[in-house]
Amino acid sequence: SSLISTSAPTREMAKLTGANDVEKLKQLVTKTHKEQALWFLNAFWEDGTGVEQQAEQVWKYVHQLQKLDPNGAEGTDVDELQMHRFLESFQETLTVREMRDSLRETGAVVDLKVKNIPLSHYLIFRYKKDFHKLVNAIQGSNQKEIDKATDLLRQVQEAFREADEKAKEAKAAHQEAQKAESEAKSREADAKKSEANAKATEAEAKANEEKAKQAAAAARDREKDSKDRENEAIAAKAELEAALSELKSQEDAFNEKTQDLTRKSEDESTGAVTRNKAKNELAQHLQSDPLPLRRAKITQEAAVKKADKATQAAADARGKAEVARAEADKAAHHAEGSRKEAEAARHEAEQQARQAEQARHAAEQSAAAAAQAAKAAEQAVDDALQKVQEAEAYLEEVKAQPGSAHGTVWWLQRELHEAKAYVPERKGGYRKN
Repeated sequence: SSLISTSAPTREMAKLTGANDVEKLKQLVTKTHKEQALWFLNAFWEDGTGVEQQAEQVWKYVHQLQKLDPNGAEGTDVDELQMHRFLESFQETLTVREMRDSLRETGAVVDLKVKNIPLSHYLIFRYKKDFHKLVNAIQGSNQKEIDKATDLLRQVQEAFREADEKAKEAKAAHQEAQKAESEAKSREADAKKSEANAKATEAEAKANEEKAKQAAAAARDREKDSKDRENEAIAAKAELEAALSELKSQEDAFNEKTQDLTRKSEDESTGAVTRNKAKNELAQHLQSDPLPLRRAKITQEAAVKKADKATQAAADARGKAEVARAEADKAAHHAEGSRKEAEAARHEAEQQARQAEQARHAAEQSAAAAAQAAKAAEQAVDDALQKVQEAEAYLEEVKAQPGSAHGTVWWLQRELHEAKAYVPERKGGYRKN
């Protein structure tokens, strides 16, 4: 809603044209609450009864009726229920019946079927005025000036409506811009923090990846070394086994020759010469010392067992190296994946930071635009105040002219004063109670 109330334009206060005063009163009460009030004030302003001092009260009467009347400012009368509420709002103790009875006694009301009550009836009763004088009162001889003053008031009201709309829009825009700027700055700060965290995470991931790759390379080297040592152990074992086999072959040949010569020396189916020859050969054969051969065999067997253990140990070491290398490769692969994820997160954080920065710039521009709108609203208020001053000056001129409709002039001045209630106090406005 607008900050200042908009009054309906005052229609020309021409003379009432009824055939008699009762008819004229009927014509008068078809006017709006405000127009009836103006007619009343103009009629009795200078009659010496102090009506001019009741103008503010009449102002309150009009605005209260406009609140109660479903037709608002365009209304002309209210029903009995609304009139009772009206009277209660001003702590009036009389009843609608009492007021009607009094008006009938004066001849102002002759129609007993009339149910609605206009402001004119109440004012006649309240201030004990002669309705004949009311309906025949001259409403001033400066209608042209009044019309101009009314137009000036309309311009003032329109200026304040525009100023009020601009002020509201500027205020809403400023609040929205402040909120958006605050949120944008907060998002930007969060985005930059996330960006910094993402970069730190990426750097850590890269370092971990490098360490994992180095560990994998070292594990592969150790695996190669263990395989080489295993192969060497296998080769050494093979050489020892070959040498042992040779010694066994020599031992088997010695034993076989011993058995053969023994058999021949004991074979009765052969001649004595043959047997004796075999015995001599056996004796010579047995005289050769087989101990070094047996010792070499034992030593070689021990060396083979030792080589076998060394080979097994090398195989175990190679197996462990293979497992370690596989784990290192897996760790390196995982570290590479973490590094890629960290890079993607960093890219995303950088993009969000850029977007947040752009949003903050846009919010700052909106805030600047809102500040400009606020200045424009301030200027609109100043322009409206200038129109108020012009209207006030003109009304003072009209007021000073003879034959002026003083009630109307006062009302226009009161509406200008009402408009000031919505001007900032620092600009000459005042605070309404």
